[in-house]
Amino acid sequence: MSFLDCSCISSHTQVQPISIEDQYEDTSHSHLVSKSSDGSPCSVLGAEDDLSGLSADSADYQLLSELGRGFNNLSQVSMARHKPSGQLVAVKNTNLDECTEDELMQLMNEALLSRLFRHPNLLTSRLVFSSCCQLWVLSPLMSYGSADSLLRSYFPDGMSESLIAYLLYGVLRALQYLHHMGYVHRGVKASHVLLSAEGRVCLSGLQSVYSLMRDGKRMRAVFDMPQHSPSLLPWLSPELLRQDLHGYGVKSDIYSVGILACELVSGRVPFQDMPPTLMLLQKLRGSHSCLLDVAPYPLGELGALKVSRSGVDSGIGESVVAGSLTRSTATAEPQSPGPKNHSATLHNLLQLCLQHQPERRPSASALLSHPFFKQVKKHTQDSFQSLIYPAVPLSCPPDSPASDAPTQTPSTPNTPSPSTPEPVDGVWDFS
Repeated sequence: MSFLDCSCISSHTQVQPISIEDQYEDTSHSHLVSKSSDGSPCSVLGAEDDLSGLSADSADYQLLSELGRGFNNLSQVSMARHKPSGQLVAVKNTNLDECTEDELMQLMNEALLSRLFRHPNLLTSRLVFSSCCQLWVLSPLMSYGSADSLLRSYFPDGMSESLIAYLLYGVLRALQYLHHMGYVHRGVKASHVLLSAEGRVCLSGLQSVYSLMRDGKRMRAVFDMPQHSPSLLPWLSPELLRQDLHGYGVKSDIYSVGILACELVSGRVPFQDMPPTLMLLQKLRGSHSCLLDVAPYPLGELGALKVSRSGVDSGIGESVVAGSLTRSTATAEPQSPGPKNHSATLHNLLQLCLQHQPERRPSASALLSHPFFKQVKKHTQDSFQSLIYPAVPLSCPPDSPASDAPTQTPSTPNTPSPSTPEPVDGVWDFS
């Protein structure tokens, strides 16, 4: 019986493996995937992305290090080695016995979407199986982690425009595909932008995805509010936050891309520390000045922008051990960086994405032709390494102790283990 059967989930019986490499014919898939193959490393699948030869047996995997926890602390994301082949993968383990019916339905929905979506710039689950009461979900290991983790560890005052263009180009390709398939993402932010060792950009956060299809017809607008929305508020569009009779559509994601761009530019999230009501008022007024070489938000009224701390993340990486990826950083409150001179094309891109009226925002397809992305297609593997410097990819920890299954370590509440590093919020988000 398949994991896609609700009765299977409720009874916690054996889950049959689901491989995304199974034949799943859809001409719209092949059309968009072929269009995404432009030779840029941000959209090219590497050898580490091929999980077709991996087995659906938990005994064949050695868990090496924990990358994060999430899903109400029911899921653990780990770097693992497939022992027969030596390939490194990301494994998400979820204890089904501790899940509620609603949580089981969320897991089923993610599995369904992962089976439906096939695009190099979307992070989907390539293999799903169960072992005892544990659900195992395998994905390619995104060795550079998320854009949020890169900002925290290597680019606290923001990234270069070349790297920003590289990341946003991959995000827009993923959105172009999702929007064509009739879905709105509703969770575009830096912790959902992942980067592989080979330079492939992936958009995660599929638990926020929402369909525009109703009774076989595509709706122009929907009205559902994303779950865990308090943590997503800074990135959400004005029309989504209004929750009025006009609803919102795919152009809501374009506004989120603009906020994401601001996040990558400065290392800080616009509106992050505002009360929700004031945030909504500012967005409804069309306030979006987030580049430091133009007139910023009035600091006396709204408070200085701080380093992004998104609280409870909407994805898997809600509480994360920094491990070998994260550098040690000072605990003192960072100072705002000095003004930077940003290009006219970046200013224009932000102006287009952050238009107050959604109909005035370009589509994802149109934005891919924006002059800001002119140089992205020319990047090679070598030029990508220069873009991401000084960041280094996650590697297999030396002398890793053998571990074949996730374990529950007893501990006193509110008392961290002395041998475990203090977790950092939102660094990894394999969702």
